[in-house]
Amino acid sequence: MPYNNYVRCKQQHFQKEVIEMDMMVIIWLCAVILFVIVEALTVQMLCIWFAASSLVSLVLALLGTPEWVQIAVFFVCTAILLIFTRPIVKRLMKKPDTRTNADRILGETAVVIQEINNERAQGQVKVMNQVWTARSQGGAVLPVDTKVVVRSIEGVKVIVEKFE
Repeated sequence: MPYNNYVRCKQQHFQKEVIEMDMMVIIWLCAVILFVIVEALTVQMLCIWFAASSLVSLVLALLGTPEWVQIAVFFVCTAILLIFTRPIVKRLMKKPDTRTNADRILGETAVVIQEINNERAQGQVKVMNQVWTARSQGGAVLPVDTKVVVRSIEGVKVIVEKFE
């Protein structure tokens, strides 16, 4: 009789451990799925590290590792991945800045083709074979055929200053 009680107690203990292990497997599996979905929606390469760490902890849960070890490994793996691999991935994924058509004229030399007078709201320049409405940066009146440098773009107007 005492042997039967011992066996029954061991079986109950084993069932409890299996249920706890199964629960952690489900938790880690849900975490992996959740982090992958969030990563797919944001494309910031942030949640992927949490997903990878959750996957490691899922494997540990399947192997029957204690819960505290799974949680500790999750945090340690996440920290290591974020610190060491995220900067590398960000650098590899960085797209070079491509200047748009308008940005190409910044810093270019232009020629005044209509007198620039800010008070009269008039003036045009020709830069890179394009005619732009222009205003002078300092408010100075710039006569026709004056060489100027394009400093900025405000809406459809270029802001220029005399070339020196």
